Amino acid sequence: MKKIILCLLIIPVSYTLKAQKFFTRNGEVSFYSKAPAETIQAENKQVLAIIDVSTKQVAFNLLTKGFLFQKQLMQDHFNEEVIESDKYPKASFTGKITDAVDLTKAGKYHVHITGQLTMHGVAKPVTTEADIEVASGELKATSSFKVAYEDYKITMPSLLKNNVAKTIAISVNIDCKPMNK
Repeated sequence: MKKIILCLLIIPVSYTLKAQKFFTRNGEVSFYSKAPAETIQAENKQVLAIIDVSTKQVAFNLLTKGFLFQKQLMQDHFNEEVIESDKYPKASFTGKITDAVDLTKAGKYHVHITGQLTMHGVAKPVTTEADIEVASGELKATSSFKVAYEDYKITMPSLLKNNVAKTIAISVNIDCKPMNK
């Protein structure tokens, strides 16, 4: 009887750790720009993220209108004049973890990810570092990197140009659960 109970307890744990894809609809992406005149920051908590641990593929997708600012006027300017959310409603990242790590095993990993960031209709290569933790059958990942908005053909309105740094700091924070088959 003890062996049966032990087996029933071990099977779900081993299945969860062997999950090949991890998923969330509630990932977070934020950006930050500090310039002499003003600090601009926004956060999007509706980020779709999938990580396939067997292929080491990583994908994120978000709606640009999902970014929330502290000031409504900033949010309106961002959507209408900067990112042009009606014309370019989505931003995405697809990439691959380039390090030899086994994410099916519990642990903390510092990895490098190379991929393509697409926003404002422009796709550019991005290489970044990330910290990944696999524990209790879940996968958590964080990453930070910088992009120059001009690389993505984003033009700042003249009123904002001096208020925004040339590069924007982007942070990613995701908590994924095993994807149901």
